[in-house]
Parts: sequence; structure tokens; C-alpha cells
Amino acid sequence: MPELPVVTVRLRSGEDRVEISLPSSFTQEELDVVRGLPVRSYDRLRRVWIAPDARRTIDALRAALGAERVQVEGARRSPATDPTPQPTSDLLERAREAMVLRGYSPPTQKVYLGHIRRFFEWCQMDRKGSRHLDELPDRIAELIEAHILELIKQKRISRSYHNQVVSALRFLCETVLKKPRVALDIPRPRKDRRLPTVLSQDEVARLLKKARNPKHRAILMLLYSAGLRVGEVVRLRPEDLDLDRGLLRVRKGKGRKDRNTLLAQRAVEAIKVYRDAYPSDKWLFPGGRPGRHLTTRSVQRIVKNAAAAAEIEKEVSAHVLRHSFATHLLEGGTNLRIIQELLGHQSSRTTQIYTHVTKTTLESVRSPLDDLE
Repeated sequence: MPELPVVTVRLRSGEDRVEISLPSSFTQEELDVVRGLPVRSYDRLRRVWIAPDARRTIDALRAALGAERVQVEGARRSPATDPTPQPTSDLLERAREAMVLRGYSPPTQKVYLGHIRRFFEWCQMDRKGSRHLDELPDRIAELIEAHILELIKQKRISRSYHNQVVSALRFLCETVLKKPRVALDIPRPRKDRRLPTVLSQDEVARLLKKARNPKHRAILMLLYSAGLRVGEVVRLRPEDLDLDRGLLRVRKGKGRKDRNTLLAQRAVEAIKVYRDAYPSDKWLFPGGRPGRHLTTRSVQRIVKNAAAAAEIEKEVSAHVLRHSFATHLLEGGTNLRIIQELLGHQSSRTTQIYTHVTKTTLESVRSPLDDLE
């Protein structure tokens, strides 16, 4: 008799909720059972169903499918040692729903929920047991400050990570806990004033020459010729390319804004060669999994491999090609306002950083050393 597919239920440590994974060959019956749970949601990024009240959910699945078809993973503490259940799953679900209602992108939802979940876990895992989520509303400012200080001192988090934590916890306070004044009191780290890494045009040309694979070459061409973010290039669809007008449509870029940017003729030629060799349907650059686009990590690896093959000593990433695009346009005399539109920057102050790294600006100044006899 063939073995029945198993529905996997994972228990989350410190949270009264479960994650439900259906087998790859799930039946309509199994799907209907999960959909029939009274309170459940689907995480499209991780492809799991999430339901609160672990014990009741497990009992319902076993009653509907049979105990032998429900596999439970993860250990729970005994009731004698388990602290009073805290509403972490409810708060997380409220945060998730609030982001969906406000149109936050799936990557942003994933990042924010991760930071909020780790903050809740930190609140519960104090060695002395002095931090508890039942005290959260009254002690939220104190707890957040202590949590961020611990991250800075012990884990030495970067400024960008620090900024993400602040954004997530501000969202928790203002939107979920309805404490906007507390949200405003959470300080952001001071911004680094680092100049962007920029490749010379000769370095870009060397990098492109090293891309032999048609798909890799098309990706690199688009990153540089259109000034795309890595998340934008992987989500391109064939219909986003206006080959006749030499334009590229970026849909729902940063801030969920559409924009048009440049599509160079050499990039068009590279795309035609690539599509002749690798026909695509939904996504211009499909990934290894059916129906999914190429991952951003794969694109970063393509860029780094090409830079290494070109023997470029600078630290090169996909964003460095975007920086190079903007800087070379500015050096060629393109108006800063136009560059701002092409890059999709909301503020002109973000675009103005490229004025500090243009070659033409520095060439107009003579070093005093050259004036010495």
C-alpha cells in the first residue's frame, strides 16, 4: 500500500502558533482542510500556512486527515514550565495585515516581521525572566531601547541593519500598538556619508567583455545601461521592453513607483541574442523554479564573477553598476534632474551625491603640488 503524503506542522519556540507545509503532491482534500481552519494565513514567500493556537490547530488537522498523516516538528515545553501564553502571534498577524492594507511589498513585510518577531523573542528570553510581553505596552520604549543597545554592543550590527530595526519597531508602535509618540522617540542612527564606488568606463567595458553567457551579458548590460536596482532587473517582464522607442518600463520600483528609463541599443542586441538562445515567457530572466524569476543573489554572483574575471580590484556589486550609470551620465553633461527621474529617486538630495565623485568636477581643480618648482 503506498505511503500517504504527510502534512508537516512546525511548532515555533516561544509562540503559540504553527507553520503548516503541504506535501509537493498535495490533494484537494488536504488543501480544503487547511483552508477550512478558522484563522489562518498564507506566507507566499516561504510557501507555508500559518495558524494560531497550536494545540487546537493540530487536533483539527488530525481529526480531518488522520493522525498518521500529520507530522509535528519542534518541541514544546511542558505546561508546568511554560510561561503564561503571550499574544505574540496575534501581534505579528496584526502587523502583517496592517502592512498588506498599506500596500507594503512582500520583501518589506518579510524584513519587518522578522525584526518584530526577534524583538518579541528577546523580550521572552531574558535569563532572569524579567522581561515579559504582558508588560509590553507599558514598557515598550524601555524594552526597545534596551534591545537595540544590545544589538549594537553585542552583535555590532551595521547602520543599515540598525535602521531596518528602527523602521520595523516604529511600525509596531505606531500602527499595531497605537503609540505614535513612542515611535517618534525611537532614534535612527546617523547616516554614513560614504561616497559610492564607481567604475570607470574602461572597467565597465572590461567587465562586460568577460560575460560570455548570453543571459549574464544581457543582465549586466541592463544593470549598467538602465541604472536598475538588482530587485528591478530580476522582475522584468518581456513586455517591459519598448525596443522601438529605446525605453524600459520599471514596474513598482522602490516606493512602488513605475518609471521609464533608458534602453541602450547594445543592450537591445544583447537581449535579442539571449532570447534567441533562451526563450522566456512570464519573466525576462526566469529562475530555476517554475514560474519564479531569477534571484537577486544569482545576479550578484554573476556581477562578482565578471568583475573577478576582468581583474577589477574594487568591490563590485550590482549597485555599483547603477552608481556608475548615474556618474557617467553626469560626466557626459546630463541634467541632474533627468538622472533623478531615470534612477527613480524620490529626493534630489539622494542624486546629488554623484556630484562628489564625477571626474569632470575634479579635473577642473589643479593640485597645489603641481605648482611647486
